[in-house]
Amino acid sequence: MADPRAFSCEDTLKNGLAVTIRHLRPDDRERMARAIRGLERESIYTRLFSYREVTEAGIDRVMRVDPDSEVALVVTTMRDGDEIVIGGGRYIVTGTVDGGRQAEVAFVVEEDFQGQGIAGKLVRHLAAIAREQGIAEFEADVLAENTPMLVVFAKAGLPMRKRNDGSTVHVTMSLREGAT
Repeated sequence: MADPRAFSCEDTLKNGLAVTIRHLRPDDRERMARAIRGLERESIYTRLFSYREVTEAGIDRVMRVDPDSEVALVVTTMRDGDEIVIGGGRYIVTGTVDGGRQAEVAFVVEEDFQGQGIAGKLVRHLAAIAREQGIAEFEADVLAENTPMLVVFAKAGLPMRKRNDGSTVHVTMSLREGAT
């Protein structure tokens, strides 16, 4: 089983932009801080279900990845000779289910790059890594109004169950091979 921290691949977005999808590295702190601070209030709200100012402690939490229970991927591209973060996805193991582990999955994509397939690519890569790590299913809570994220999950090709819970939709996706 490969170390997820070594994951890196080159890809191309729908608009032809070349990107790198890779594991979050310690030297990404300033890139992550710029990316998070550059998000619009609405993007922060759809990700966190509330608006919070970005603090140094918040950046510390984003940068802290426990290799035994978390995988964090970033999507980067080059702008004016600098690597910038334009999206990211993470899963965190939350428990066990039917003989396998369960993980919560979440994504954020910078507004100028939404609709270019970033979240879908992240779902596929995180699912492949998770399977290797013994994760049986992903779960996510999505605001009911966040239709684009619900569409990403629906198009991921993973067996999915949805449960409406007021203003959120709880999504469970099976990562088991052959699951229906």
